[in-house]
Amino acid sequence: MAEHEALEHEKNDWPERKVSPDETAITLSGGGYRAMLFHLGFLWRLRDAGILGTIDRCASVSGGSITAGMLARRWEEIDWNDDGQSFRTKVADPIMTMSQQSIDIVAGLLGRIPGLNGSWVTRAYNRVLYGGTRLIDLPEKPRFIFNATSLHSGKLVRMEKVWIADYTLGHWDTKGVRLADAVAASSAFPPVLSPVTIKLAGRRFTPFPDGIYKDEPPEKLFLTDGGVYDNLGVESVWKQCGTVFVSNAGANFRYRRGGSYLLSSQALQVTFIMQDQVGALRFRRIWDSFHTSDPVLHREGFLVSSDYFIEPRPDGGIPYNRALAERLAATPTRLTRIDPAWARKLVNWGYAATDDRIRESGRPTGLCKYPYPEDPLD
Repeated sequence: MAEHEALEHEKNDWPERKVSPDETAITLSGGGYRAMLFHLGFLWRLRDAGILGTIDRCASVSGGSITAGMLARRWEEIDWNDDGQSFRTKVADPIMTMSQQSIDIVAGLLGRIPGLNGSWVTRAYNRVLYGGTRLIDLPEKPRFIFNATSLHSGKLVRMEKVWIADYTLGHWDTKGVRLADAVAASSAFPPVLSPVTIKLAGRRFTPFPDGIYKDEPPEKLFLTDGGVYDNLGVESVWKQCGTVFVSNAGANFRYRRGGSYLLSSQALQVTFIMQDQVGALRFRRIWDSFHTSDPVLHREGFLVSSDYFIEPRPDGGIPYNRALAERLAATPTRLTRIDPAWARKLVNWGYAATDDRIRESGRPTGLCKYPYPEDPLD
């Protein structure tokens, strides 16, 4: 669709941008390269089970947005009837290449210079993965939603094909906004890589009638990691979709044997504690929704987590060593090069963990084999 046609579509279609509870969504959490690779395995298993090609929405934050961005860029080039080869070459191979790039150290140093926060990451994403693709170039369906956190309102900013929206204010057109810009904003973990800025001057702004803030919109959006607000990426699909498949590769809270008298160290640890508790509450809410009989609260689907194991395992699942899976789940949250064999094991673990959920739920399993059999989880 041409850019002017998409903008006209946004203007005309916005009041009817309602979705049915019959729609299906997937969500991808944060977690740096660990999440990027685990989610690749999750998507691969959904592809092999015949689920991925039928989704209506894909919502992501942080490291999950890196993988979602590659899926969005190549969606219309994937052959859903082959043995997975097109998914491998179009989506998986570029993601594996990205896992060999170390970008967070340089990005952190450049981030000390005002105005350069996130710029190195944006360039790296564009060079390795997205090749100048713009949001306007993404497919009509599924809707790919890249979530960042607004440092203005403290709420999610949702970046899609035809709009950038903050429900407390309104929405802007996406003219000229690249996919790499949206993914960089979504994965700009603070304070090293944020804020990422999106210029708003000259963009058509449409206020929401029920918006909380009635002030003039800012000249720039200052955005940080979407996981700050919602590390599971579910907020932008949960109320609208009746079936949701959630992939969680977030990091667990790490025990500290020693304490500290440093105010900065204490403040950072308190922040981690608050984030962990908010994440745990959201996790339990989602988990309970999949298992409740209350028709109002119930959701179809399942939650796959890199550090949550089904016991006893369903019959026929892919074999794996739990101790190894636990070590994979503890891979540091970084955007730095991962040993290639370890990267392949992370993808295999995402695939195997998702396979367990598919079998537990009684869904058709379809094709099932390690994406990278040369690095089994034994």
